[in-house]
Amino acid sequence: MAGVAANLLAVRERIHAACCRTGRTPDSVELIAVSKTFSVEAIREAFEAGQTLFGESRQQEAAPKIEALPGTLRWHFIGRVQRNKIRKLLPSFDVIHAIDSLRLAAYAAELAAELGLFPQLLLQVNVAGEVSKGGFEPALLRAEMAALLRLERLEILGLMTIPPAGPDAESARRWFVRLRGLRDALEQEFEVSLPALSMGMSGDYEVAIEEGATHVRVGSAIFGERQSRVDGELG
Repeated sequence: MAGVAANLLAVRERIHAACCRTGRTPDSVELIAVSKTFSVEAIREAFEAGQTLFGESRQQEAAPKIEALPGTLRWHFIGRVQRNKIRKLLPSFDVIHAIDSLRLAAYAAELAAELGLFPQLLLQVNVAGEVSKGGFEPALLRAEMAALLRLERLEILGLMTIPPAGPDAESARRWFVRLRGLRDALEQEFEVSLPALSMGMSGDYEVAIEEGATHVRVGSAIFGERQSRVDGELG
């Protein structure tokens, strides 16, 4: 992992350039270093290079990393949220990125009340209607948004999506545009602020930034290629 610091610098420079192209300030985008499957040593190297926000997708894998690393690190859960893992996820992660149903959100709110927490989360949207991916269908999210906003223990920061695989970064642009448009419509219809858009990964994060991403999930461009795919579409 000798190249982690150099890779981080390169990613940050590309984020800066993408922001400049669209008149945004670089601090308007948070880089989530997706550390799933990578070692504590690799994460520590990124931390020593100035990275403090990391993304994990499995609670069992994340727990010993969180325990071993400095408490100043921030952790976002970017994997599929399983109902039987929510009790452990809520106190361990600053933000949960992939709440994909009203039922799951209601259960998270119930547990949050029990634990005395007010968790921050994003709602996953299946903008392309892919049967292989989870997430709210846009029409269903609109229909259930009022009920979601009544879950007072939850702070809904915004939306996230995973675009369909495509031949190049540009092919993801229309899905990022669609998510941003849905967010804007929900803000207007429900008179609510949804500032966060989690979209963009190692292959397309610059396009995502050009279309309004506030959080980009970058793993392989920082840490190198993974030995195996674990929720590999998430970052």
